[in-house]
Amino acid sequence: MIQIDREENEAFLKESVTYLENRGFENIKADVEGYETPKSYVKKDNDVTITPDIVAERAGIKHYFELSLKSKKPMLLKSKWRFLDVITRMRNQRFKIITRKGHYKFTNDMLEDLNLQKKLIKL
Repeated sequence: MIQIDREENEAFLKESVTYLENRGFENIKADVEGYETPKSYVKKDNDVTITPDIVAERAGIKHYFELSLKSKKPMLLKSKWRFLDVITRMRNQRFKIITRKGHYKFTNDMLEDLNLQKKLIKL
């Protein structure tokens, strides 16, 4: 999810963090009260900052999680997903997408446009 959509979907972010805690993930970082904020990446050409929604570890492997909700700026979301996918493959880490009912088609269309094969975590 991009920064514009973050305030209105904070409850879904908290629900996702709780889900990951119940699944055995540790060292969870999320932009939610009570958690450390994940590391941000800044694009040199312009002032675009990319911050993963949730970063967690399990069995010594770092996982990046993105919340997929309908967005007002899908192109910015696509570039964020592409960047996170490339960086996780480079570092032998995992990139996963969490979505909820009402957003499945949007998410699948985005993944198809990016030519990414991801199994969605549906909450």
